Amino acid sequence: MLRFAPSPTGDMHTGNLRAAVFNYILAKQRNEKFLLRIEDTDTARNIEGKDKDIMFLLHLFGITWDNLVYQSNNFPHHRQLAEYLLAQGSAFYCYCTKEFLENKREEAKARHEAFRYDDSWAELEKTTNPKPVVRLRGSQVEMKFVDCIKGEIEFAPNEIDSFVILKEDGIPTYNFACAADDMLYDIDFIVRGEDHVSNTPKQILIHQSLGYAKEIKFAHLPILLNDEGKKMSKRDNASSVQWLLDSGFLPQAIVNYLILMGNKTPCEVFTLQESLEWFDISKIAKAPARFDIDKLKFLNREHFKRLCEQDLAVLLGYKDSSIGALAKIYLQEASTLNEIREKIDRIFVKKTLILNQIESLDKKDLSGVESQSAEILGFKAEILSLQKTLLEMLEEQDWTRGEFNAFKEIAMQKSTLKGKKFFKPLRFLLTGFTHGPELSDLFPILRLYLKEIVRS
Repeated sequence: MLRFAPSPTGDMHTGNLRAAVFNYILAKQRNEKFLLRIEDTDTARNIEGKDKDIMFLLHLFGITWDNLVYQSNNFPHHRQLAEYLLAQGSAFYCYCTKEFLENKREEAKARHEAFRYDDSWAELEKTTNPKPVVRLRGSQVEMKFVDCIKGEIEFAPNEIDSFVILKEDGIPTYNFACAADDMLYDIDFIVRGEDHVSNTPKQILIHQSLGYAKEIKFAHLPILLNDEGKKMSKRDNASSVQWLLDSGFLPQAIVNYLILMGNKTPCEVFTLQESLEWFDISKIAKAPARFDIDKLKFLNREHFKRLCEQDLAVLLGYKDSSIGALAKIYLQEASTLNEIREKIDRIFVKKTLILNQIESLDKKDLSGVESQSAEILGFKAEILSLQKTLLEMLEEQDWTRGEFNAFKEIAMQKSTLKGKKFFKPLRFLLTGFTHGPELSDLFPILRLYLKEIVRS
C-alpha cells in the first residue's frame, strides 16, 4: 500500500501535491491501495477544516483514495507500542527539562560541536520533573537505505542519538506515529520530499526496535526552486496550490507540470491518467527542479486547447459553446483562465463604461494604467461616433450571418472614418481593447452578439 500523509496545519503547497500525485500514480501502477492519512498529531498547530480543504483539492486534481485515516485515532495503539519498547529496554523515560537540554545545546554550540543527546542525562532531574518523555535508544551502528531517486544514503552511528517517541503529555512524536502507522497499514513504498531524508533512519530504527522486518522502499523528491534558483518557500506565490488555482491555472495543467519537472517523459503534454502508462519514479532527477511559471503557462494553454468549447465556456461563466470557441482564439495571447476571462468579459461590458472609468482617473494615475487606456482615450470622439453608426447599422440589417469585410466596408463608409481612426475604435467597440487577435477571426462569433456588444 502507498500513502499520502499531509498535516492539517496549513495550506497545501506544490511540493505536497507533487508527492500526492507520485504516490497515487505508483499505487495505480502497482495495483495497490492508496491511503490518505491525516497526520494530526500536532494538536497545537492543527487548523480546523484544513483536512476538508486537503480532500477537496485532491479530488479536484483527480486523486482518490481507498482508505482515510486520522492519525490521532491511533494514539492508543502508539502508546501500546511505546510500552512494549519500554518493557524490551529499547526505550526509556527521560526526565530532562527543556531548560536543561537548551543549556546543553548552548554548551555544544560554544564548543563548535553538533548537539547529541547523552543517555546518561535521562534521570538527572527525576526528582524535580514529574512528566518525563519516552526516548528510543539511538543506533550504535551505521544505518543506510537505498533511495529510488538518490541511491544509497548512509548515516554514521553517532548521527542517530536517542530521540523522543512520546512527549510528556503522552502524544506520539511525528516520527513515531508515522513509523507505527506505516507498519499498521502495511505501507511498502514511501514517496515524500527530501526534507524527510533525516527522518527515514529514525523510522527504520523504530521498525527494527519493534521487530518489524518488512522492507519498505523510499523515494525522496528533490526540493523545488523558485525563479531565482532558491528553495521555494511560503513567500513564493507559486508554492501555494490555491494561488495557482486562483490565478487561473487548470488542475490538469498543474499536475502535468509537477510530473514533468525534473523528469524524463515521452511527451510534454499529458493527463494524470495518461502518465500511468509510462511514469517511472527512478527517472526523476536527483538535482532540485526549478519552478518555471512560463512553462506552466504553456502547458495551461495546451490543456485549454484540449477542452471542448462547451466546457471552456462553463469555466468562464458562460452557457454558449460559441464563447468557448471565442476563448480558444484568445489563447494566442492569454494563458490562464483569469486572462481569458478578462478578454471575454470586456467584450460584453458597455464601452462607454470603460471610457468613463478611464476618464475618472487622474493623469497621474493614468500613467500606471495599461498603455491601451491612454490610447482608448485618444480615440474617444471617434469611438462615440462609430458606436452611433454601428447601432444604426444593426437596426437596419441583421448581421448574425454577415461577413466581416462587408460589415467593415459599410461601417467605414457610413462613419467617414479611415485608417487608425476607424480600425482602433472598431476594435475597441467589438473587444474592449485596441490590440488583439485579428478581427476577421473573431467576427464570425462576435456577430452573434453584436447588439449586446455595441450597446451604449
